[in-house]
Amino acid sequence: MANALDAAKEALDSMLGKLGFEYEIEVVGEPEHATLNIVSGQQALLIGKHGDRLDDMQYLVNRIVRNSHPDAPRFRVDCDGYRIQQEERVADKARALAEKVKESGRELWMNPMNSYHRRLVHNALVDDPEVETESENSGARNKKILIRLK
Repeated sequence: MANALDAAKEALDSMLGKLGFEYEIEVVGEPEHATLNIVSGQQALLIGKHGDRLDDMQYLVNRIVRNSHPDAPRFRVDCDGYRIQQEERVADKARALAEKVKESGRELWMNPMNSYHRRLVHNALVDDPEVETESENSGARNKKILIRLK
């Protein structure tokens, strides 16, 4: 795992260096579930709109690593803790909508989101005995989630 982690860090370092950013890369967590956290004063440029640049960098880093380490785990790329904050916002929004569903008795749809964020919503509400969640049944990459009373 350490070799794959080193390869991931090297790939990210190469990308950021060639783009001219000033940064530091911190490895957070165990090698099997490591996050490469970019510490930089240029967060907005690195994160992009709604984290799209982070997603792109993460995708590229993992593709590069898989070429030389086919069994390597997937590595997360974050910038100054943005992803952790984003995950908390998604879970908080899901819990707030669940409260509205309980108060009104009406089901509510969340905006379309990717599979990772849908999983966060389902996990945030899985232990709530009064509501249930369901992803819409469509072929789209980003899908809505329905929150309703059980």
